[in-house]
Amino acid sequence: MNDAHFHLVVNHLPIIIPIVAVAVLIAGIIIKSEVVKRVSYFLFVMAAICTFPAFATGEGAEEVAEGLPGVTEHFIHEHEEKAEAFALLNYLLGFISMIGIWASWKQKQFAKWLSFAILLFAFIVIFKGREVATSGGEIRHTEIRKGAKIQNEEQND
Repeated sequence: MNDAHFHLVVNHLPIIIPIVAVAVLIAGIIIKSEVVKRVSYFLFVMAAICTFPAFATGEGAEEVAEGLPGVTEHFIHEHEEKAEAFALLNYLLGFISMIGIWASWKQKQFAKWLSFAILLFAFIVIFKGREVATSGGEIRHTEIRKGAKIQNEEQND
């Protein structure tokens, strides 16, 4: 398994886990269960932890991808910039979620409002995760790049 393969294996976790955690958090809010909310916070922490290997393997994947046909530095750079911002946001979400675990466990008054703040912030993280995933896909999948359909239609004319 080369660096690019390993990056592809681990890079989906920090994007997918927050989506699952949001669903769990919404369920916890609806059924008013602190235990379920804590599970979602734990999942956000796990997503933050999974961000480390995804981010750390990016450079090695870049070295492999640079030699592939159709891969340009522009798409790699765009992905790298978006990944840096996403990683910071995911780390912050994990940290805030640790505070959420503590506040829920200690039955702090602000715990309820913190769950809503975490939910709102998680939606921002998921949006940024989608941007990172799309920009990563664009590196190798020319069919999802902006303007790809227009280029194909021009070639058929």
